[in-house]
Amino acid sequence: MDWGAALSNTAGWLISPTTIAYALAAVGLSVHFGYAGLLNFGMAGFMALGGYGYAISILSFGLPWWAGILVGIAVSVVFALILGIPTLRLRADYLAIVTIAAAEIVRLLFTTQVFDEFTNSADGLGGYHAGFRAANPIPEGDYGFGPWVYNETQWWVRIFGIILLAIAVLAVYLLMRSPWGRVLKGIREDEDAVRALGKNVFAYKMQALMLGGTFGAIGGVVLVLPSAVVPGVYVTSLTFFLWTILLLGGAATVFGPVVGSAIFWVLMAFLDNVLPQLASDGVLPMTNIQAAVLRYVLVGVALLLIVIYRPQGIFGNKKELTFVK
Repeated sequence: MDWGAALSNTAGWLISPTTIAYALAAVGLSVHFGYAGLLNFGMAGFMALGGYGYAISILSFGLPWWAGILVGIAVSVVFALILGIPTLRLRADYLAIVTIAAAEIVRLLFTTQVFDEFTNSADGLGGYHAGFRAANPIPEGDYGFGPWVYNETQWWVRIFGIILLAIAVLAVYLLMRSPWGRVLKGIREDEDAVRALGKNVFAYKMQALMLGGTFGAIGGVVLVLPSAVVPGVYVTSLTFFLWTILLLGGAATVFGPVVGSAIFWVLMAFLDNVLPQLASDGVLPMTNIQAAVLRYVLVGVALLLIVIYRPQGIFGNKKELTFVK
């Protein structure tokens, strides 16, 4: 068992683009559920629209890379409006049903050949990186130490993603301490009481849905910056990974989604490196493939234990919000 290689590969996930992208999307999910009480099970759809909006605007319409990000955000806002208008006046479970179905519809639309000219159907999109990489201010070369040695392009993706994540965290921190954020948390606790005070509950919910969806779309952009946009990524399990991250870090917290994403992906990478090796060495009575799948079982058990024994997450305040009230 090569523990040095396993730990080195695992440490790289601390600042991987995937970890950063999921942290951004989890921040958006925290706005939805943690602060507004909205059960959104379709964050994969917001991420897909962000990634595809970015890639299509560059490849099909020749827009600059920064405009592609704005297009991805705009599309996600429209998606939030489409989801929210018929559901936000209903019970929370209706929103959960609609969002999980809508996210799957979005994924299937990107796989169909009807829009093959723009989406390349199931094969996905690539070759849209030139503009973003041309804006890279880092000189050519390899930088870093230990397991964190990357070339200029890899660092540019990470640094840009971390900047976007920092902006998202700061925005949530400021907004949730503003009068708007206090009203939003009041709606989460008792929307009838807030409505009795003359507040437009539907408008606040819609604004929260659009804001969280925006962070999800930005996460989708960061996810596709290193390689390509592939529709197979945006399956339902992506959303449930985000829920695991959110519950791990704390739903109604600012830094919980960031720390939760780092812990989740470091743990997943560690198990992915260790379990197949243990199976190969005969320690585990299973094949390498079975050992690789075992990590999902272990993460699922961990999620159950979190919900039972620490429902507010690592940073959450049990008096303010838990997953199970």
